[in-house]
Amino acid sequence: MPSDATEISVPPIPVPQDPHPRDLANCIRALAMDAVQAAKSGHPGMPMGMADIAAVLFSEFLRFDADDPHWIDRDRFLISNGHGSMLLYGLLYLTGYKDMPIEQIRRFRQIDSKTPGHPEYRHADGIETTTGPLGQGLANSVGLALAERIMNATFGDALVDHYTYVFMGDGCLMEGISQEAISLAGHLKLGKLIAFFDDNSISIDGATSLAESDDQMARFRASHWHVLQIDGHDTDAIRAAIVEAQAIKDRPSMISCRTVIGFGLPTKAGTQKAHSDAPGEEEIAGARKRLGWTAPPFEIPQNLLDAWRTIGAKGRQGRLAWAQRVKAAPDGLRQDFERRIRGELPDGWRQAIAAAKREFLDGDKDLATRQASGAVLNHLFDAIPELLGGSADLTPSNNTKAKNQIEIRPGEYRGSYIHYGVREHGMAAAMNGIALHGGLIPYGGTFLTFSDYCRPAIRLAAMMEIRTIFVMTHDSIGLGEDGPTHQPIEHLAALRAIPHLAVFRPGDPIETAECWEAILDAPRRAALLALSRQPMPLLRREPGGENLSAKGGYVLLEAEGGARKLTLMATGSELHLAVAAREILQQDGVSTAVVSMPCRLLFEQQDAAYRRSVLGETTARVAVEAGVEVS
Repeated sequence: MPSDATEISVPPIPVPQDPHPRDLANCIRALAMDAVQAAKSGHPGMPMGMADIAAVLFSEFLRFDADDPHWIDRDRFLISNGHGSMLLYGLLYLTGYKDMPIEQIRRFRQIDSKTPGHPEYRHADGIETTTGPLGQGLANSVGLALAERIMNATFGDALVDHYTYVFMGDGCLMEGISQEAISLAGHLKLGKLIAFFDDNSISIDGATSLAESDDQMARFRASHWHVLQIDGHDTDAIRAAIVEAQAIKDRPSMISCRTVIGFGLPTKAGTQKAHSDAPGEEEIAGARKRLGWTAPPFEIPQNLLDAWRTIGAKGRQGRLAWAQRVKAAPDGLRQDFERRIRGELPDGWRQAIAAAKREFLDGDKDLATRQASGAVLNHLFDAIPELLGGSADLTPSNNTKAKNQIEIRPGEYRGSYIHYGVREHGMAAAMNGIALHGGLIPYGGTFLTFSDYCRPAIRLAAMMEIRTIFVMTHDSIGLGEDGPTHQPIEHLAALRAIPHLAVFRPGDPIETAECWEAILDAPRRAALLALSRQPMPLLRREPGGENLSAKGGYVLLEAEGGARKLTLMATGSELHLAVAAREILQQDGVSTAVVSMPCRLLFEQQDAAYRRSVLGETTARVAVEAGVEVS
């Protein structure tokens, strides 16, 4: 077993228990064949190829309790090669997750099932993240592993101490996000991250040699990973590799597993036909014979199902012991830990918003909303310790680092600010992993034009309805001298097109504070803040009061001198232009109202009566925003 191990203290290798891991693995293979064949589509190749690895990992190493899927100190298991979803669904059924009965396996890839073609977060317990776009799960795993280390630095080994395991395929490593993810993980020395590479040399088109000839092990070594290479069907080698990887404390580990895609299929194994085709009845019959599998479709022999259910329950004692450690922790530490795990914000955090508003009112000066956001963060950081900031090498421009934030460094995790480097996509996906872990609220910054680099991860955050906060500055043509490449004229429209994504574009410092409050108020909503580079006047001067921005839109200035004839709607840096235009129109006898619309999504969620009261009865409405016109 070639590896990078030198003078490593390796614990004794566990002795396998009956039944043999190959028998456990064949349960996964049988379910994958049957489900894909019943659906007439799917991807049987990865589940059948990686089944031996999964069987060893779950039966001997993974710490979890199927009866408590949300135990915060469980090990995390992700499949970045999400097309192989039947591996995950099969494991959830076999280990006894209550919302993954055999009926859901039978309904694989059917509408309204919990078993869609690619795993989706919250569709069923045990699905740690939504994966489908290749490489996202790998980058999510970096965020999960980083979150574990940060939480561990705050609360100690007794409360937080677990591994993150991720399966990944050739396609994941071809995607550009993979380089950002493995580089960041290696730099940060995430020793509790272990990745398994399904090295089967097959893609949809055929052999991977059609498109790439990379030395993946050398690539990971260059990013400071510990690297091993094994036969992915040799259960003894799998076991030994995991033991060795766990012994490495200062580097993430990549285990390159040479596998046969579609292992067990008599004519399609090792070919592209095993990747994503239904095997066919004759092929399945041949596979059953080769694997020695005699059970009917969708049936698992009772002795094997009992063994799997025992595996699903083996973490219970560990979980109960952990619960006792939490109970015995000092009161202040325990209360903070439990609050953060529940996703609740500290008492009195809104006072930080009120203090920021007072600062703006007392200062009474023009501010760019990026500056206003930075000022809000200075107040919020002291009030909400779980805020975890960062930037893709644009910290001074994004204003994302609060005054008292400590920077996280390689191997030093007692901090709250991450330098992600110029890795926008990796940053966004890692933040999703941090949000999924629990106990932390990630936000990260770059320029709005570079949201294109982040978009797949932003879209998945919105789909998963998790509280990932994307801080995007330099949000219009008013960004200065950088020119057209940095002018995000189409980006607001493109981002608002993402379902469930709350895009906030505040028009003055007070609205900026309100937008932060609205974002933090919603634990199940991804949000993006579009902030200006150029200064803008203070338009709101009322002290305290209701958060008007939380409704998405409101009347900033009502029409005067009679019934409203015109409604001007604006956001961000164009809001003060709408106010100036209203003054001219009012002087010309046109009764004009100005509506601020910092978040269209939230406005659309208000009741019809409120929306009518804001927009007015007049049908003369003009929207003002610096961007392309979308017809």
